[in-house]
Amino acid sequence: MQPMNAQMGGYDRAITVFSPDGRLYQVEYAREAVKRGTTAVGVKCSDGIVLIVDKRISSKLLEQSSIEKIFMIDEHIAVASSGLVGDARALVDRARVESQINRVTYNESIDIETLSKKLCDHMQTLTQYGGARPYGTALLIAGISEDTPRLFETDPSGTLLEYKATAIGTGRPAVMKVFEDDYDESMTIENAIPMGLKALHAATEGRFDVNNVEIGVVRLENQLFEKMAKEDVKIYVDEFEASIASSEEEAEE
Repeated sequence: MQPMNAQMGGYDRAITVFSPDGRLYQVEYAREAVKRGTTAVGVKCSDGIVLIVDKRISSKLLEQSSIEKIFMIDEHIAVASSGLVGDARALVDRARVESQINRVTYNESIDIETLSKKLCDHMQTLTQYGGARPYGTALLIAGISEDTPRLFETDPSGTLLEYKATAIGTGRPAVMKVFEDDYDESMTIENAIPMGLKALHAATEGRFDVNNVEIGVVRLENQLFEKMAKEDVKIYVDEFEASIASSEEEAEE
């Protein structure tokens, strides 16, 4: 009788082969690539959506502006990624093309749910046919649809889920714990950013500063995406660090 490892060994060699217990190992490996990626956070607010990412600068010689984790898809839609950055950029380019096709064809901006489903349909096909691997990235897709903020999460299998607040990447469990304790549907963008920073702080075990944080906002008022300037991000990070320092002082007393 062959050892168990020898019996199971062939099932992770092709994406089109199910294991006897109904698993697609290549999809699970792709999910592991996402879990190893930097943390990205999304929060739905009463007046828009906030995306916050940890850029994880690995070298002081690196040009910080060259690391991009939040992308604009259309005026009212933005994406944050975790996992393989090259895969994320390929999906972002595809999303931008789909958005422009919709604008040219129907003379209107694409609905965020429609775009999310198109991306997930494409990701799902790569779990079904041989010759290509699944995307090793997950996306947070944030935008405004019919005057309502919406936040979607994709994964390498093509699954699409809608959240009020969520995270992808290595720090997801720590972020979700903060959100489950602190999230309030009535909060505004001004309240959500400090909460998102608190969650990111928990996920990175306190190892972050203004150079590692990128913030994007889609506002309900004008239905436009904007990526915050470094000076504005610094204001929020400094305020958060000051609140952490004061709470530590109170705890010591």
